Amino acid sequence: MILTVDIGNTNITTGVYNKNDLLFVMRAATDRTKSPDQYAVELRSMLDIHNALSFNFSGAIISSVVPEITNAVKDAVQIITGQTALLIGPGVKTGLNIRIDNPAQLGADLVAGAVGALNKYKMPCLVLDMGTANKISVLDSKGNYRGCTISAGIGISLRALSSGTSQLPAIPLNAPQNAIGTNTIDSMQSGTVLGAAAMIEGLCARLEENLGEKIETIVATGGISGDIIRYCRMDIIHDPDLILDGLRFILEKNTI
Repeated sequence: MILTVDIGNTNITTGVYNKNDLLFVMRAATDRTKSPDQYAVELRSMLDIHNALSFNFSGAIISSVVPEITNAVKDAVQIITGQTALLIGPGVKTGLNIRIDNPAQLGADLVAGAVGALNKYKMPCLVLDMGTANKISVLDSKGNYRGCTISAGIGISLRALSSGTSQLPAIPLNAPQNAIGTNTIDSMQSGTVLGAAAMIEGLCARLEENLGEKIETIVATGGISGDIIRYCRMDIIHDPDLILDGLRFILEKNTI
């Protein structure tokens, strides 16, 4: 068994694999105040829910975009599994050729998502990761990482909209039946949900144009991706476990 952990700004997502098979996924809120022992208690409880406390783990790997808690989570993994987790960063073999200005600046989550796509899908590929931030990574026909786009996530945009205005309420992530909103909530949902879908369509078209190659695959992952891509007028594969799969591929490459 191996443990894969993706530490994001909003959630910590953990997957347990038996060889190539993802057995289950666990999610917990990212808390920058917790100690290693507290994270260990949380991890132990989640494994217990899945009757997995008796599992014999042979490896663990972590990607993190929250440096202040990375070591706490790594220590918790050590406490519970007995394994020293591999941290995604410079020097780790990924099989990904990163062709950007400073490869060391590429986020660990983007690396893992790109590696997952490189090993699962046809190139050239766009990898859409929708979470706290919206990111679209570009992989060319040879699987090289060519760059990405980053924009504010839907949750951030909605909170800014409702908290920064006096008369606009918080709303659920649903799309109205018509893009022309005839009341406040429908109008906000149209601008937010359909607006995000239109942004994805437009950015994907521009990225394909800039790359100069026909995109063969667009794959989406991240917490709210499924709520948005259903309204996109293009074929997008929904793969919620793409980053965890990428972490598994990277761990395998570093343990052979």
